[in-house]
Amino acid sequence: MKTLKIAIQKSGRLNEKSVEILKNCGLSFENYKSSLISTVTNFPLEILFLRDDDIPEYVQDGIADLGIVGENVIVETGANVSYLQKLGFGKCSLKIAVKNDSDINSVAQLDGKVIATSYPVILEKFLKANQVEAQIRNISGSVEIGPGLGLSDAIFDIVSTGGTLKNNGLRPFTSVMDSQAALVCTPGLEFNTEVLELVQRIQSVLRARTTKYVVLNVEKKNLKAVVELLPGVKSPTVVPLFEEDWVAVHSVIDEQDFWVKINSLKAAGAQGIVVMPIEKIIT
Repeated sequence: MKTLKIAIQKSGRLNEKSVEILKNCGLSFENYKSSLISTVTNFPLEILFLRDDDIPEYVQDGIADLGIVGENVIVETGANVSYLQKLGFGKCSLKIAVKNDSDINSVAQLDGKVIATSYPVILEKFLKANQVEAQIRNISGSVEIGPGLGLSDAIFDIVSTGGTLKNNGLRPFTSVMDSQAALVCTPGLEFNTEVLELVQRIQSVLRARTTKYVVLNVEKKNLKAVVELLPGVKSPTVVPLFEEDWVAVHSVIDEQDFWVKINSLKAAGAQGIVVMPIEKIIT
C-alpha cells in the first residue's frame, strides 16, 4: 500500500479548513502547526505544509500526490493537475476595483491604464480576451494600496467580503473569476485505490454538511403526501408508532430544501418534526 503525500497550506485562509476536513475524514495526525510534515497514523498518508503558491507545481511534478489549494492559484500557476473534488470553502472572487471617485466603470475604460495585482497571468488572459491593452504592475502584497499611492489606476485581487476594498476607498466593478478550495492530484493518480478512498471520505463529509436527518410523525392517511416531500437518500424509512394509524418517518434531506418545504410538510399533516445533524453520508 503506497503512502500518499498531500500538500496543504501551512498558514493562511485555507489552512484551518483544510486541516478540519482531513480530521473530519477520521484522519489522525498531530504537530501540524510546528512541522512542515505530519504523518497520519491511521491512513497511508503524509501531510506537507507548504506555501499555497507552491502546491500546484508540487502536485504537478509528483512531489506531492495530492493537494488542497485555491482554484485561482492553480490557474495562475498554470500547473497540470487533475481535479478530484471542489471543497466548498475558501470561496472568493477575483475582481477589478478602482477608487470610489474613479470614472472607470467598464472594462473598456481600462485601456491604457495601470492595474496592480498579484495575479498577472489571470489578469493578462482576461484583458487579452476583452481586447484591452493595460499595463500590469505585479505586486506581491497589499495590492489594495496601489491606487491610493498613485501606483495604479485599478487593482485586480481576491475579494471575499469586500471589507478590505471598502476600508481602502475602493469599489469593485467587474468580476473575472470565482474560486474555491479544490482537492487535486498528480495526473494519472485519479483511480489509485488510496486516492479513491480519501475522495470518498471527503465526499461523505461534504454531503453531511449540507443535509439533515429528519424524523416526524404523521397519520397513515397523510403518509403519501408527506413522503413525496421527503425523498431521502433512497426513500424515507417508515416505522409504525404505538398509537394506531400513526407512523414515524425518517429521512435525509438537503437543509435548504427542508426550510423551503417545512410549511408544506406541516400542511400535509407532519407533526413532532425533529431535525438532527449528520456526521457522514456514504453512498
